Amino acid sequence: MPVLSLSKLSMGFGERMLFEDMSFEVEARDKVGLIGRNGVGKTTLFKIICGELEPTDGVVASERGLNIGYMEQHAYSQGDRSIYDELESVFAELMQMERDIEKITVTIENGAGDLTELIARQTELIERFERDGGLTYKSRTRSALIGLGFREEEFGMPTSALSGGQRSKLSLLKLLLSGSDLLLLDEPTNHLDIASVAWLEGFLRDFKGAMIIVSHDRYFLDAVTNKTVEIEHGKCMTYKGAYSEFIKKKQAYEKALENKYENDIKEIKRIEGIIEQQKRWNRERNIRMAESKQKEIDRIKADMVEPDGALENIRMRFEPRHESGNDVLMAKNLSKAFGDKKLFKNVDMHITKGERVFILGDNGCGKTTLFRILNGKLRPDSGEYEYGAMVDVGYFDQMQENLNLNNTAIDEIWNTYPRMTETHIRSSLAAFLFKGDEVYKPLSAMSGGERARISLLKLMLGGCNLLLLDEPTNHLDASSREALEDTLKDYEGTLLIISHDRYFINKLADRVLVMGRDGMTEYLGNYDNYLERISAQPSPAEENVPVKKEKPLNDYQLKKLKQSEERKRKTKLARTEAEIGELENEVSDLQEKLALEEVQSDYEQLMELTGKLETAQGRLEELYDLWAELQDE
Repeated sequence: MPVLSLSKLSMGFGERMLFEDMSFEVEARDKVGLIGRNGVGKTTLFKIICGELEPTDGVVASERGLNIGYMEQHAYSQGDRSIYDELESVFAELMQMERDIEKITVTIENGAGDLTELIARQTELIERFERDGGLTYKSRTRSALIGLGFREEEFGMPTSALSGGQRSKLSLLKLLLSGSDLLLLDEPTNHLDIASVAWLEGFLRDFKGAMIIVSHDRYFLDAVTNKTVEIEHGKCMTYKGAYSEFIKKKQAYEKALENKYENDIKEIKRIEGIIEQQKRWNRERNIRMAESKQKEIDRIKADMVEPDGALENIRMRFEPRHESGNDVLMAKNLSKAFGDKKLFKNVDMHITKGERVFILGDNGCGKTTLFRILNGKLRPDSGEYEYGAMVDVGYFDQMQENLNLNNTAIDEIWNTYPRMTETHIRSSLAAFLFKGDEVYKPLSAMSGGERARISLLKLMLGGCNLLLLDEPTNHLDASSREALEDTLKDYEGTLLIISHDRYFINKLADRVLVMGRDGMTEYLGNYDNYLERISAQPSPAEENVPVKKEKPLNDYQLKKLKQSEERKRKTKLARTEAEIGELENEVSDLQEKLALEEVQSDYEQLMELTGKLETAQGRLEELYDLWAELQDE
């Protein structure tokens, strides 16, 4: 039974239709990745689901009582409440129950009121409190804050002092802990470093409700989602599986559609030849044959589906003007602090020609500051760096400070490269999807993604042989990210890149440098190789975070907790026994089907049923083990 169903949904603004006849369903535990280029209507769809916008046509139906959580509904308050208190306010109902339990307990101890009625009320409240997670809400608040990168000493900071990124993180946490049945997450990994994204992935994998996630973070989508919905050409397609599986299925589907279309065209031409021949013979029998064949053509045409044309993507190619020496960049003992705040020290690097090196690190560890030092925009407090022979440095600034927002697109390129002709500039802009009057669009009116494309174009035209790229994929959609990855794979120069995009890192990295306050740690290979190396080690955050003791439970609460756990065990045991019975019947049915002659002669059906039998038997073994454990308890 789906918790959310969209049927023939259409949305337009004036003459522009964002999407038409969109239909898909979200089941109770589905984790759906909603993807598509910028501007196709993903955020608009969220607002329609929440009831903030009315669709042009179609129906949104949800399960009765469904609690939908959308990030904009969980913005932080504007007062001086602390970060911890602001997040804990999500559990206001549990906090009130806790106060009510304490009041009733005091009343009982003082012997006031109707004792029987008070104890009954106390029992009811304690059971609700435990069932709704009252015993763990304080630890959940604390672990969530730490998981998304807030330090314990920041818990008391007033929300009014938060940066933009911290505000987004706090709003996200309020949404995650809100108790919603369906989460709508719009770019949830923005402003998060890799450690925080990993925590978020774990939280969402364990989340027992449904969710729809808009994200360009392909690694994140692979880690969390089990279904993908793509909006393209104003239509939507649904695929089982996460992003990487979706890409394979989409390519296979488009290839099959293209092959069928080509075969239909060939068949129509073949039949048209027969018709022409029959008409030349011009006998009554031949005329009837021609009419019959024409009906065959009409049937084929009625069922034909013409493939949509491929969406245009940015076309780029980074080509160094000349080759550098073998030693490209050498840095020794670099350090930087701003006042009392020490960012990093003991930073050593040796980058050689042709390497693709990625710098990882938590937000605030000084990665961008390091790049500003390497570009001569800041002086280090200590240490030195040197570029090798014939090294030309190109810099992509994630803050886009190298752009003059008062310029139009064409002026920004022309001012940087005054010797280029207008024809050359316009053709270069067209390759980055700025066509016609769009070349006169001021940068101040552009989106972050459009400005990123202008920055990449300026970088490409520079012909540098060392590229320092600071979060180059941040504002790009998935197709633009893939275009950038493809061109950088063919780049013959040297790459030093700061990135949180793990999919991007996996595709390109030869080496990973993890930056901390005391220097760099080197790992050979890509992000997955790095992850394998550190997976067995506890993180510094886990080692250094002091354990905050919860208030001990009294005897009555301990007794109720044990009773609650026993009820849960018995319920789980009953469900396990029921599922075992169902699976045993399923295994028996599958074995009977496999014994049938018509099945044994049908290879595809045989393989399908064998696969189902193996899955069912594997699950049955797991349930037998679980049943034995529950019995032992």
